Amino acid sequence: MSRTSRFLLVSLMLLICVALAARAWAEEALTWQDCVKEAAKNHPDLISAQESIKQSEASKKITASTIFPQIDASASGSTTETAGKTTDSYKYGVSGTQLIFDGLKTADNINAASENIKAAKYSYKFTSSAVRLRLRSAFISLLKAQELLNITQEIYDIRRSNLMLITLRYESGLEHKGALLNAEANLAEAQYEISQAKRSLEVAQRELLKEMGRIEFQPLRVEGVFKVDDAALEKPDFAELAKSNPSLGKLIAQKNAASFGIKAAQANFLPGVSAQAGANKTSSQWPPEDNQWNAGLTVSFPIFEGGLRLAQVDQARALFNQAQANERSTKDALIVALEQTWANLQDAAESIGVQKKFLDAAQERAKIAEAQYSLGLIEFDNWTIIEDNLVNAKKAFLNAQANALLAEADWVSAKGETLEYAN
Repeated sequence: MSRTSRFLLVSLMLLICVALAARAWAEEALTWQDCVKEAAKNHPDLISAQESIKQSEASKKITASTIFPQIDASASGSTTETAGKTTDSYKYGVSGTQLIFDGLKTADNINAASENIKAAKYSYKFTSSAVRLRLRSAFISLLKAQELLNITQEIYDIRRSNLMLITLRYESGLEHKGALLNAEANLAEAQYEISQAKRSLEVAQRELLKEMGRIEFQPLRVEGVFKVDDAALEKPDFAELAKSNPSLGKLIAQKNAASFGIKAAQANFLPGVSAQAGANKTSSQWPPEDNQWNAGLTVSFPIFEGGLRLAQVDQARALFNQAQANERSTKDALIVALEQTWANLQDAAESIGVQKKFLDAAQERAKIAEAQYSLGLIEFDNWTIIEDNLVNAKKAFLNAQANALLAEADWVSAKGETLEYAN
């Protein structure tokens, strides 16, 4: 090799190293906790759920405002002309109304509003649990995509080494052309799978960024291990777990709110009592000088409204019965879902050990087969089957590891754990 050729080769290698180093530097490395913190701050679904809580709290304040005095200030001025005579009139003053008794309707509405706040908070937890599941799934997908890229590179190296060996045997007349073409096809497939893995990696990056609440795309990588938490493998009390699920807590709060709704509707049959008072100044000149005041008590009692109040009670009672039925249905479904999800987790966790044994066996067989083939002790067809088994075993083991983590994420979600859940 000439000096110029060596110089060009070294320069090319340096450029490749610089490019790889720049790419590695540009990629942001994130742990699971990094992703959780960012999603908790920026995810739009969580922001929306938080605003829903604020709406419920404001609704309670609006309802409670009626138990306080309602005070108004007013001022007016007018000019009236009658038979050519003009009369001016000016007035300003303060008036107030105080609710005294409404059959505890307002108190029941306030209690219902409090339960609605609880329902909104449970809804936030449910949203947080859903966000965690999607975030965790995206994190696992990227972790898997990173590892798959490494595996496809390993497979490419295996296929390239196999092609070199077969080429030597073919050129020596020890192997037929079909074997050589098959080895070339395997190498081309390995190259294609590397390109495919790179595209899948970018999709996984974008998915994770979306669940973190970021807007712009940027390269990143995640740091983590394919290990299921040992505590998740212990069989729990499914009925007890269901009680703490936020979806059930939301329905219980809605049922309680509906029960107060019945009481509020029944209170419409009782008389309402309120007091009024006011003080004014009025005269034909400004500022007015004549004092006026008033005070009074108002009692209202419904006599006949075409069955309106009866219908309101029936409606409130039906709403309560519906909420009660929804609570029972959801509780039963949660127990079944929890047991099914836990069983899926056990299956996925045990599958890792099985696939690991297959991988160990495939690696050992491939090592022996390569030596046998190089010595001409086995045919190409037998050797390539063993090599294909090794490739498939590597992929199957990675899939088993990722599936176990996804099953764990489903289990955590089924329990109703929020984004802040430790694991």
